[in-house]
Amino acid sequence: RALKECDKLLRKHPNHPSARAIKAYVLTQTGRTEEALALSLSVLETPTAMASAHAQQGLTLAFRALGRPHEEIMVYTAALAHTPNDETLHCKVFKAAARNRMFKEQHQAAVQLNKLFDNPKYIWWLVVSLLLQARDSPKNAAAQVQLKLAERLVEKAVADGNLKSVEELRVYLDVLDVQDKREQMVEVMDVNGQLAALIANDPDLVTQRIELLIKTQAYGKAVEAAIAALKARDNWADYKLYIEAVIASVDPAAAGASVSTICAHLEAWAADRDRARSAKLAQVALATRMFESGFGDAAGLPELLIWGFIDQFQEKAICYTDIMQFIIAHHKAAGKYDAQAAVIDYHWAQLEKRMPAARESAGQSDGEAQAWVNLEKVRYLMQALRGETDPSVWLADIEVLLNFGLTSKPARKKQPACSDMTLLACQRIIQAAFLAHGATSARAQLHSALFKALCVLESGIRLNEGNFMLKLYAIRLYLYLSCYERARAIYDSLSIKHVQQETLGHMILGHGMMLGCFAADMELCYDGVAFYDRFRSKMPRDIESVYDQETYSNIQDFIEFQRNLDCSVQHECTHRYALRGEGFEYGSAKEMVARWEEADTRSIEHTEESLGALHDNRDISVMGLLTPKDLAQWDLELLTRPVPMPGHEWIQAFSLVPQIMHHMVCAEIELLQAKSSELAAIVDKHDNALPRSDLILIRGIIDMVALYIQATDQQHAVDVQLDKLVEGISANLPEDQFDSLFVLSSDRIRNLSAASELFTYALVLKHALSAQHLPAANAVGLALSQQRKSALKSVNALRGWTDKCARSLISDQWLADGDDAFTGVARFVRDSQKQTVLAVTKACSTSWLRSVKNVLMQWEQCSS
Repeated sequence: RALKECDKLLRKHPNHPSARAIKAYVLTQTGRTEEALALSLSVLETPTAMASAHAQQGLTLAFRALGRPHEEIMVYTAALAHTPNDETLHCKVFKAAARNRMFKEQHQAAVQLNKLFDNPKYIWWLVVSLLLQARDSPKNAAAQVQLKLAERLVEKAVADGNLKSVEELRVYLDVLDVQDKREQMVEVMDVNGQLAALIANDPDLVTQRIELLIKTQAYGKAVEAAIAALKARDNWADYKLYIEAVIASVDPAAAGASVSTICAHLEAWAADRDRARSAKLAQVALATRMFESGFGDAAGLPELLIWGFIDQFQEKAICYTDIMQFIIAHHKAAGKYDAQAAVIDYHWAQLEKRMPAARESAGQSDGEAQAWVNLEKVRYLMQALRGETDPSVWLADIEVLLNFGLTSKPARKKQPACSDMTLLACQRIIQAAFLAHGATSARAQLHSALFKALCVLESGIRLNEGNFMLKLYAIRLYLYLSCYERARAIYDSLSIKHVQQETLGHMILGHGMMLGCFAADMELCYDGVAFYDRFRSKMPRDIESVYDQETYSNIQDFIEFQRNLDCSVQHECTHRYALRGEGFEYGSAKEMVARWEEADTRSIEHTEESLGALHDNRDISVMGLLTPKDLAQWDLELLTRPVPMPGHEWIQAFSLVPQIMHHMVCAEIELLQAKSSELAAIVDKHDNALPRSDLILIRGIIDMVALYIQATDQQHAVDVQLDKLVEGISANLPEDQFDSLFVLSSDRIRNLSAASELFTYALVLKHALSAQHLPAANAVGLALSQQRKSALKSVNALRGWTDKCARSLISDQWLADGDDAFTGVARFVRDSQKQTVLAVTKACSTSWLRSVKNVLMQWEQCSS
């Protein structure tokens, strides 16, 4: 309608600047970007057009929508020719440059604002612009000049009384910090008067001053500053700096005397109930650091302080998270003295002393229950640190843990500690499963054990639907067993939003495509793309608001955040999965070829440098591990990955695939050969970094390229290469006989999905050969037609068997006794969790059936 109104006005007044500018913006919103750009540039080139405020607004919106920041600034510049002293327009130039990280133009706009208008904040806009410009090109010779100028401007602002806020002080410190002028930073922070008051009233600046004193080796002053800070407030960052300063200043000849003061302070602060936990933990940290640094027990025995902390705070859920790092650090440091075994023996003895009473009293209150959970977590850690590989040890007393977590009176009351215990029990089951059956030959038994763990997780979720950790582990195990539908339902229940799509989206994104659920995965892709688009439009406004609100300390964080998301691993993965999903959209031969002809593949080309610049913001620590990351055999996050996480090699491979398809349909032989060689090199060097199903697809595409190149040389027959391509698809179709659940829970569905995806690419090959009038098109079409008939038959057979037998086989193969180590777990879930077992059985069988049906539908829709 807006477009019609613009056209109506332009019929009467063809040169109306506002109507033309607004129409240009409307065209951007309808996808007609080429028309919009041409019209926008035409309006911009009209000398008198920018005298109209409406024309300015419409045109800047159009250029913003088109991603043309230079032209947006040109609009304001042209408008200033009519009103050169318009402060608002000068600010718009500055903010347009700031939004788009055009630091040189931002600096120039700030210079103009300072020349024309007497406003102290413009001094800080200029300083920040110089600082950002220098940071953006630190190796540029001009950077040092810019920083010197920024420093002089700040010094003048201080002398003129124009440094009045904490934000402005932080800018001053940043200017000095970038130049490594730490002593001068200390001098600035040590002055009396207004600056001292600003620092004293800002906790972050107090902490920064202590850090600076340590970095400048003024350890005595750092200790004094930390003491003063900690007397005023309870801040863990200041405790850590206090400890660091003390250790750095310790005299090895008199270590005990050197730490006596800090010990006395920590004891005094620990007596204050409101800050006891932080102070006690600081005592543990001090003793551990002293032990690590070779000072023995100068600050007390770490093991005694560790258990003193546990005894005092074990009823708090955070207790284990607090103390875990120090148990690990103490154990590692003991290795210097060949005392690791003795450390573990000591901790084990302390556990055994406390465990019976903790179990006995666990039902009395949630605090008592939490105390037992924390001791069980320490037991778990001790077993990992001593390298325990016996599954029966990991499953000792498992029924006790399960009963408390799921069937006890506290569990029925939904006490939080019971959910923690359920998760802990499940972690033990998973750990034992991989230790017992992690070998490739025992994968069927592994899946049986993981199914039992799933039953435990689902029982815990039924009792506590809001427990995030139980759901994360359930998602992982369902995907490990190739069950996408239920994993996706649980993921959806987490209500992952906003930046969590960047940090947690990896838990599910791409797995649907691997398991035949293409449409469902595309929904996630489009949600992800929409998030990145929203972020791209929102972040510039946030950057602009920094200058309006004069919160300058946020600017660098915003810029870094914007860069991290613009160039993130998950962002790239989301885009590549979306491209793959679009490849499944069938149409006529002409439409399928046109789709790849018109594909913009330049925007997804990568170099080693561009891949190295990607930021990995994916959160893998969210699974709440109880062991250190360097113990891979006990790292449940790593063990439960259904497939390798996509990384640089995966991104590069699936950036090359669309380029290959584009070059193929465009008959660009040299480029096609070059890209295929790049793809082959990735497979040869990094096959362990790619999922097996993706390797099937990639190798099939390499074979396709070889077939196409042979087909273009009409002197060579294509029979051998065509047979190789067809065999690559056939080898991953279901076999005629099915007798085990492993057919479904293993990689078979993933491989079948890859085979169907490869077939769609092969159809494009056939259509490209036909469009280019190459004789091999007939042979390829006939082979693919026969391949489709065979696939329909075998996939349909798998669908019928899955529908008929999968549910009953779960009971026969995964719940029956036979795996001695897991008999107790099987008995527990069969006897006390019958409804959950039925629900998980149904979830697995229906998920498999849905995946197979989706793949079958893909084969039915495609036609050669």
